[in-house]
Amino acid sequence: MFVAVTGEEQMLLGSDYFANNSPVSIEKVVADVNFDGPIPLQPSLRDVVAYGSEHSSLGQTATQAAAESGFAVSPDPRPDEGLFVRTDHYSFVKKGVPALFLDPGYSSGEPGLDALNAQMQWSVTIYHSPKDEASQKFDYPTGARFARFAGLVGYKVAMQNERPSWNSGDFFGKRFAGTSGK
Repeated sequence: MFVAVTGEEQMLLGSDYFANNSPVSIEKVVADVNFDGPIPLQPSLRDVVAYGSEHSSLGQTATQAAAESGFAVSPDPRPDEGLFVRTDHYSFVKKGVPALFLDPGYSSGEPGLDALNAQMQWSVTIYHSPKDEASQKFDYPTGARFARFAGLVGYKVAMQNERPSWNSGDFFGKRFAGTSGK
């Protein structure tokens, strides 16, 4: 099932509604692979970030898909911002569903480019402003590679014989596993 939701900036309004009013039993949802505007603005990215990969078996799936797509998986470059609990997949995590938030990374093959700093500058000067529109620079080859990677993650999850699971002792698994339908 593919779901497009809105209202993320209003306390995950769309994803929260869907997770609590799904047309299929939430127990049948095996994973949430989230994309929240994966815009590769920097050229020649060599990595992806799979936020939440340390929490469940989905991390291994993302690592395999990244390798097959020519990417490395980098850790969360800004762990202090808590992105794993601030995007749409978190509504599903609270229902016990393992999740990933996939994003283009920050390691560029362009000499001298600090892609993380460039992304942070973009976030401060353009994101959610009148300048945040379709004519922005977009690295299409990287975007195509990222789309193949993301599709491969979904394909691998669908082809697994077992449901994705929380890692042993993981906070989110202990806190929310078994809460679906409640």
